[in-house]
Amino acid sequence: MEQRLTLITLGVTNLQRSKAFYQNVFGWQPTALSTEAVVFFQLNGLQLALFPQESLADDAGVPADGKGFRRFSLAYNVQSEQEVDELVASLEAKGAKVLKQPEKVFWGGYSSYIADPDENLWEIAYNPFIPLEKDEVGASIH
Repeated sequence: MEQRLTLITLGVTNLQRSKAFYQNVFGWQPTALSTEAVVFFQLNGLQLALFPQESLADDAGVPADGKGFRRFSLAYNVQSEQEVDELVASLEAKGAKVLKQPEKVFWGGYSSYIADPDENLWEIAYNPFIPLEKDEVGASIH
């Protein structure tokens, strides 16, 4: 199997609310492949899909309760601590729920956590040890 990730699908409780969050808070635009049943956002080299929680669970053949800590987070890295501060403040002003204010962290970086409407964790971080690739810098949350 090749080392590749092409699609991340989040099971959401309210598709229209989640679509509005990613459009209005992050400033991302759905792709033309989006329908009333699923929403796709083209990212740098992969896609993020929003799919109703019940439908995703049914498709996978698992219970849809999705309770508790999901044991993963999504990360959005930026190029400086100041950029973390500015982006988190901007997202909070647009209604994003900030779970952890920006701060220096044990691994030597600087980060914050926000949650989307379904409590999926997004880390907004500056990691001085991993430089962003050119195509990663162009994709932005507004």
